[in-house]
Amino acid sequence: MKIINELLSTINREAPVREIRQGPFQRAVLTRYCGLASTPHEAGHHHINNPVPEAGSLTEKTAQDIAYMAKSGSLYEAAIGMAAINSLLEINEEECKDLNARDLIFQKGAGKKVAIVGHFTFVPQLKEHVKDLWVIEKNPREGDRTEAEAKDLIPRADVVGITGTAFTNHTIEQLLRLLNIKAYVIILGDTAPLSNVLFDYHIDAICGTRVVDYKAVLTCVGEGATYRQLKGIRQLTMVK
Repeated sequence: MKIINELLSTINREAPVREIRQGPFQRAVLTRYCGLASTPHEAGHHHINNPVPEAGSLTEKTAQDIAYMAKSGSLYEAAIGMAAINSLLEINEEECKDLNARDLIFQKGAGKKVAIVGHFTFVPQLKEHVKDLWVIEKNPREGDRTEAEAKDLIPRADVVGITGTAFTNHTIEQLLRLLNIKAYVIILGDTAPLSNVLFDYHIDAICGTRVVDYKAVLTCVGEGATYRQLKGIRQLTMVK
């Protein structure tokens, strides 16, 4: 968990935990700012094993305690922790572009071999613009590749997009070790931390989310909005 540890070491954790929302598609944590992370979908008997043991009293904890949940073995706790990290990041918007992941991947992947870890909504259109497209998924849909195939496909890719949920499930470092050193690497999604710490790990661009209206975001998350339905956000990209 070297990358998560480094993220934790660079944030100012001195902030109150003001609110935590856990929707079916997003987690939101409000500390100094509001941060997001995707809600994991983990099979299991949740009435027997409580995925977030201290649910109901989390706002009594410190921001540091909540952020450190990113290291938890429970995906549900880890997602809350990643949202907390994102809520504590000081983002210099002058270092960012108003550019979403779809457009960047279309631009960098044109005519090339592209591997995407995570099934995003733009995948069908992307197929028409690249030479080869491999979508690697934990729960593959028709045409997707399995996690087991990642070790063969990622090293062959010229452009690699990795979902930010790889931080939540702690596979990010394993995936980065598979890269071709010449590949252009993008971290994307609402969980993606907009931190230049990632540029030390052969990551070229981070396509993340900045919450600009936390009240709107908390309402949307609480009402079960998908990412595309969220109001009060900006999609930003940091480039190395």
